[in-house]
Amino acid sequence: MSKHFEIIVGTMLGAAEYVADAIAEKLDASGHTHTIHAEPNLDEIKTESTWVVCTSTHGAGELPDNIQPFAKQLEGADLSAVNAYVIGLGDTSYDTFCFGAKEMEKRIKNAGGTLITDALYIDVLEHPIPEDAAVEWFYEKLANA
Repeated sequence: MSKHFEIIVGTMLGAAEYVADAIAEKLDASGHTHTIHAEPNLDEIKTESTWVVCTSTHGAGELPDNIQPFAKQLEGADLSAVNAYVIGLGDTSYDTFCFGAKEMEKRIKNAGGTLITDALYIDVLEHPIPEDAAVEWFYEKLANA
């Protein structure tokens, strides 16, 4: 059965965008539809669709600039209809590894949303092409959903 996915991107240097594009290609190939949100705005994102949040971490553990307004919108929002996957990109040489993804997980849960499975944290030191690891993980989760 075909489903619609809302792909929400938090990126500074483009790596999370590459992951989002690779996930989108996999969804297309599997007969699903999607919308990619490079400047996410809660008013434009369907809560009845499955969310895929792909975000990096920036600076001292902050969310990328483009997703910060969206993260703020989640405060006090009703996400009880939301089922989400979270994919985080980070570098384990920093003690703030994947804090951006962890922050998005917390905000989704605090607003009543459900994480379909534990988040994927990709260490770019181990996976220099993070989209490969993300697509493999996502396809496995999608097949078992």
